[in-house]
Amino acid sequence: MKRLLSGNEAFALGAWEAGVQYASAYPGTPSTEILENFARYPGIKAEWASNEKVALDNAIGASFGGARTIAVMKHVGVNVAADSLMSVSYTGVKGGLVLISADDPGAFSSQNEQDNRQYARFGKFPCFDPADSEEARQFIGVALDVSEQFKTPVLMRSTTRLSHSKSAVEATVPGTREFQPLPPFEREAEITRVILPAIARMRHPVIEQRLSDVRRWAETTAFERGVNRVEWNDKALGIVTNGIAYQYAREVLPHASILKLGMSYPLPLQAIRDFAAQVETLIVLEELDPFIEDQLKAAGIAVAHGKDIFPLCGELTLAKVRQGAIRAGLIENHESRIMIHDSMIHDSPITIPPRPPALCPGCPHRAFFYALSRNKRKVVIPGDIGCYSMGVLPPFEAMDMLISMGAGIGMGHGFKQAGGQEGVVAVIGDSTFFHAGMPPLASAVYNKANIVVAVLDNRITAMTGQQHHPGTGTTLQGQEGHHIDIAAVVRAMGVTYVEEVDAWDVNAMNKALRAALKHEDGPAVLIVRGACVFTPHFHYQPRMQVDPQKCVACGSCFRVGCPAILKSEEIYPTNNKAKAIIDPLLCTGCTVCMQVCPTQAIAPIEER
Repeated sequence: MKRLLSGNEAFALGAWEAGVQYASAYPGTPSTEILENFARYPGIKAEWASNEKVALDNAIGASFGGARTIAVMKHVGVNVAADSLMSVSYTGVKGGLVLISADDPGAFSSQNEQDNRQYARFGKFPCFDPADSEEARQFIGVALDVSEQFKTPVLMRSTTRLSHSKSAVEATVPGTREFQPLPPFEREAEITRVILPAIARMRHPVIEQRLSDVRRWAETTAFERGVNRVEWNDKALGIVTNGIAYQYAREVLPHASILKLGMSYPLPLQAIRDFAAQVETLIVLEELDPFIEDQLKAAGIAVAHGKDIFPLCGELTLAKVRQGAIRAGLIENHESRIMIHDSMIHDSPITIPPRPPALCPGCPHRAFFYALSRNKRKVVIPGDIGCYSMGVLPPFEAMDMLISMGAGIGMGHGFKQAGGQEGVVAVIGDSTFFHAGMPPLASAVYNKANIVVAVLDNRITAMTGQQHHPGTGTTLQGQEGHHIDIAAVVRAMGVTYVEEVDAWDVNAMNKALRAALKHEDGPAVLIVRGACVFTPHFHYQPRMQVDPQKCVACGSCFRVGCPAILKSEEIYPTNNKAKAIIDPLLCTGCTVCMQVCPTQAIAPIEER
């Protein structure tokens, strides 16, 4: 049966079809939907972990027990999991273990656009690169077979375009399946899973031999199973390509011969040599790093073009590939039937107004950032990854540093301990607190760093689409777990100043922030509690309206940055500025604008 599935949906289906019994992940765009879809299938266990390393550790334990398992994360999440990933490459696995890394070329929702194929080379394990949803479905099963055959973890690389684009998939109709307990745990006759230094030294030659064995598989079985394949056409031009770049090669250069690599590491170098020997000109088309290109050049295979004509940075598009091909003389400009978008965009008669990101109407972070922006001249503000990252944008402009999940507390600690004279307010969310916030807070408590840590608890992992976490008490599959209270955790860690604040109480927020900044016995923690508007916990209130007779166009309400507050056509004559108006379709009745209005011009709409 044919179905139209996104790459993420196809990964989930392929994992279920291949007998994956356990899966763990931390949500992160563009990977999130994989586990959300997998969790719906029968006879499996799927869980959100507190961070990506924990997710991989969970999967490793299941694999050692004999289960087929996947761990899922976005590309920067692999950085968090890398400690365990490098070690499990040495220990090897029992049940098939696939780590799905969803890379983000173009950095649409990420701090960077790193190419995680490099991890496979660094860690000496295979990497698969599907080019469409059908391959995403099929390759999961193949990767699990490879994992079990060679006792190795396998990296499955997706990209934003593959994860979120839909294409036809040959899909089975999910039947019933009972969750099966694992057989009794089998201890090894020769210890390899306890990676002590002596065992690591013993295992290294084994891993090198394993890599050679997998390379032979890539030269032979990978072609037999359709993972790698050659598509012969005109031999004047040969293209070595992988992943989504293969689709662009097919469309822009349809007459070329193509060697498509579904496994991008280790490379089948002999097969590539044979292919190169039969074409007049060889080029490499790949997204981000010259991962394949550099290996071919190092192996003495002549590459006419690669990153000299195709961009090193950003997501590939048909237009970019076409332009590179034209520059290299591979196609003529007039042969293109599609206008090159990049050269036409400035001549377009359509003007699209800019739409900067903003906190949603009713967002519980709004009053906090309003209060913080009023104190920002006195403090340094290290931030973190989440919806609250938008505190760096106007109108608040209340964030000075942002690196990675959990880093805000550590950066604030380091700044203050190094002699920083200003106060420090480190901002972190509830999900991020459980992900990577507790270790740096423990360090700050231990070293008595006088910083303020503001935990913005909106009771969900909001930025990636409202996924649960240890603080919500609800599991991925809808079961009631144990709710972990952040305030209790913080007090147990030894924090002596803990204040819980209503997220929509502007005056209480101001007072709590100022009091916390005066605390001098180690870190002070503010827990700002208020549910995300997209959760069942959020309570809508009567919508707000502006009384035009009382509005003096002072702009105070605009400084809360709510998309529901607009400029009206009515001008206040004294300052010649537009008065405010509130869009009733967007307003949630959070009251923040009403609290900051100095003339009491904003009030709830009276319900009739």
